Amino acid sequence: MNYPYIIDKEILGGEPVFRNSRVPIKILFEYLEAGKSITDFLGNYPSVENKYVIQLLEISLKYLENNYPLFVADK
Repeated sequence: MNYPYIIDKEILGGEPVFRNSRVPIKILFEYLEAGKSITDFLGNYPSVENKYVIQLLEISLKYLENNYPLFVADK
């Protein structure tokens, strides 16, 4: 699988960034947390490809589904 991000100690000290850019992944989540849209994010960071944002969100969802249940029954 070709991941939508890279981790390279030579790029921002190893902070995960979107592939083909120097934009840290965490900035996308900060945008979303602030109520901003993916369109806003992409408009401010044109070096990030839309397909990589979508792939990252899909990977994040799969991680949550596999490791953290979204719904927990009352005990």
